[in-house]
Amino acid sequence: MVQLFNIAGNVGNNMSKANNFQRIRDLNYLQKAVLSAAIIERMLPNYTLFSEATEFGDAAIMKSALNVCWEIIVLPKSKINLEKQVDKIEPNVPELSQFDMFGTYPAIDTATALLGLIHGLMAKDDQEFIDIAKISQATVARYVEFVLENEGIEPDNTLVREHEIMQYEIDVLAGLIDFVEQMGRITSDSVKALKQHAVADGQTNIGIAI
Repeated sequence: MVQLFNIAGNVGNNMSKANNFQRIRDLNYLQKAVLSAAIIERMLPNYTLFSEATEFGDAAIMKSALNVCWEIIVLPKSKINLEKQVDKIEPNVPELSQFDMFGTYPAIDTATALLGLIHGLMAKDDQEFIDIAKISQATVARYVEFVLENEGIEPDNTLVREHEIMQYEIDVLAGLIDFVEQMGRITSDSVKALKQHAVADGQTNIGIAI
């Protein structure tokens, strides 16, 4: 029997903002990095709730690794071994076959996005950062499909794209891109403001109350 997390928080029926991914591609390396970290801040509580529900994994390890990534973005010369963070995260990635609940998917997506951020920082590969926005959107798409199926509706691409939850995700991403474009120099203060902005609506990318 598939189980669903209790979803809290309202989702807006906002109009989608076009070309989010092209706008991300136009950002510089550091802007892409902080944007992807902000996206993961919105995803991380999905993992925490899954971990609490299943007693699998350590959400504190995920949060600590994300904080390390923020530190490296702000202080790129800091002597932090990111490979150690990968070694800590990998045992905490759930296997789909071990859990019969929808929450496994966003938990895996969170871990995948976090590993992508780390690999991007290690390799200085900003394509990894672009992929994180795609992972978050894929999480939302999968959730919308789950919601529609539970309502007895056969999901298709149009229904998923036009659903209010997906429209809200697209709108939030556009707002994060706006913020990053305007934040200027990447400093501890500007990053703190971005992190606060990312979770200001009090919910994750799939509507779980933070």
